[in-house]
Amino acid sequence: MEQLILDMINWANTSEKELAEKREIQTDFGETLSWEYLCFVRDNPIIWNVKTEILYAEHDNLTSRKTVDEFINDHNAHLTIMENGEHWFHTDEQIEFLNNWMKNVI
Repeated sequence: MEQLILDMINWANTSEKELAEKREIQTDFGETLSWEYLCFVRDNPIIWNVKTEILYAEHDNLTSRKTVDEFINDHNAHLTIMENGEHWFHTDEQIEFLNNWMKNVI
């Protein structure tokens, strides 16, 4: 989550310093950046000790492959990648892939 917030700070052409000063920043892409939330995320790292399956879209524009790979390595998760998929699974093909994936991992 921290990396996503930092990425969004970058996408908004702002800085952590500015976010700390303003406390909240509205972005052009519809999200509100919150200094309080960034601090919460940093102060409360996840403790992950459950079997985890991740479905990742090849063309995810929100979460980088590097971030996913780091999570997988840190938490021994299993990754499935949908070729030509997007972060928001919304097409008939993507929904079908998602449904089949869920049936296989449950």
